[in-house]
Amino acid sequence: MRPLGAELVEQREIGPGQWLLAWHAPAIAAGARAGQAVHVRTVEPGGMPLRRPFPIATTDLSSGTLTIQAAGRAGPTGSSPPAWAASLRPGDPADLLGPVGRPLEVDSRSRHLLLMAEGPAIAALRLLIDEAVRGGRSVVLLHGAATAASVYPSSLLPDEVEYVVATEDGSLGHRGSLLDLVLGYEAWADQAFAAAPASRLGELAALATGRKTRLGVATLGRKRGGGRPIQPGSPEARRKAWLQVVLGQGIGCAAGTCLGCVVAGASGQLRVCREGPAFAADEIDWERAS
Repeated sequence: MRPLGAELVEQREIGPGQWLLAWHAPAIAAGARAGQAVHVRTVEPGGMPLRRPFPIATTDLSSGTLTIQAAGRAGPTGSSPPAWAASLRPGDPADLLGPVGRPLEVDSRSRHLLLMAEGPAIAALRLLIDEAVRGGRSVVLLHGAATAASVYPSSLLPDEVEYVVATEDGSLGHRGSLLDLVLGYEAWADQAFAAAPASRLGELAALATGRKTRLGVATLGRKRGGGRPIQPGSPEARRKAWLQVVLGQGIGCAAGTCLGCVVAGASGQLRVCREGPAFAADEIDWERAS
């Protein structure tokens, strides 16, 4: 990967302090898959002094654009990270590096996908929704947020998606947390995918661990050759996992050398920029990672 010049083509506030930024970057958009990230560094004066990773939320191959979701609030003395997004304007340049990391893996037999996201982390699953709908799969999206104002706008989702919301204050949808919604859909889902703070992902992973006991059966049968060993962390192993997660740890160099994004894995350290950002939930040592 090498940095590529990009231009901001659209900036839209989709919630309090949350901006959807569309960048013209055809080479990166063409190769992106759900779960991967892009490193962004604005190059105009006052921009970010360092690269920062953002999940690739959507891509449009016809226009050569990709979108990210970023936080930003303009202050009286200007804008600085993480408020830089509020100061951007269409036409502003940046350089982008990506796509970074490994993507989410969908089993070819899976027809029903359960997506679970909390807060702005929903951006990490947004591209998976488009991929699933294009593939004719059914999608349920569970979203947890603090208040109705911070819920991801349903207008930005395809009509085919069943969208279920939980808010902590009860101002929209179910009063409570994302966890309250999961058990009602776990039997329906062939696979599940989650993006949230690490502590919440640990709770979702614990639910996934007890799923087979609660249901009594697995939803996907074994393929021929299913008895042979599968390398943990491989695409095949991740496709067989019921729950995959996207971790939001900061990615420093994006080349796997700085070790700034290392997380505790079940079998050793894992680099989010190389082995992730997408993982099978059972690859992570959640007691140490959370």
